[in-house]
Amino acid sequence: MPQLSLHSPVGDLSLSQDEDAIVALDWGWGRDQTPTPLLKEAVKQLNAYFDGKLTGFDLPLAPFGTAFQKRVWQQMCKIPYGKTRTYGEVAEKLKSGARPVGTACGRNPIPIIIPCHRILGTATLGGYSGAGGLETKVALLRLEGVEI
Repeated sequence: MPQLSLHSPVGDLSLSQDEDAIVALDWGWGRDQTPTPLLKEAVKQLNAYFDGKLTGFDLPLAPFGTAFQKRVWQQMCKIPYGKTRTYGEVAEKLKSGARPVGTACGRNPIPIIIPCHRILGTATLGGYSGAGGLETKVALLRLEGVEI
């Protein structure tokens, strides 16, 4: 599986590609670097995002997950840059509960690009499964101009 890494303000990140789509974004530097055209474009878009010049990603995504998880991740992608939703608000749209939405957030294989950091608890920040936990979530929200 081709992989390409980059340095970012929230740590080193590695993107993975399967077929013609991004399937994962992980923290850390990947062992094998394969600069495919898609992975180079994804790195370019992530760098522009971190530079404050990109507010929406335009990449083919194919996250591995259950049908429900994919529905949650689709809802996340609809949350505009600099905006947030609660687990409950997303759950209401999906006619589900907040806990399953939170579980799907935690299993998001393409964080940042699929913006699980934009999902908050009702009275808390909620959680964040990426490296750095809530500190990283806060950094991403602040990057987007969200007041915490």
